[in-house]
Amino acid sequence: MAKPLRIYIAGPYTAPDKNGLELNTYGAIDAAIAVFRKGHIPYVPHLTHYVDLRAKTTGINLTWNDYMRWDLPWLELCDALLHLGKSKGADLELERARKLKKILFFSLDEIPRV
Repeated sequence: MAKPLRIYIAGPYTAPDKNGLELNTYGAIDAAIAVFRKGHIPYVPHLTHYVDLRAKTTGINLTWNDYMRWDLPWLELCDALLHLGKSKGADLELERARKLKKILFFSLDEIPRV
């Protein structure tokens, strides 16, 4: 049996409104569930969406750069990256994964079952 991979989910998050942010977050969560059902361990940086909501309600302003500093160290611990689509952050994560020589997936179908 193959070893489960730790797979970083990279995809668009930024959107013009709160509904779009939620939809992008749900899309990443849905992908993570599919990854998990294939026997792997997903990391979902989009979950910091909820950190951002809480930070804002408590008067803390975290920037895009703060969130990249929050998420990118986790990429180093992952074995692979699933790139769901183009965005400033997802493309930066993809380039970092390439430099780190991570396994790259560009669709859920490419990810093998364990």
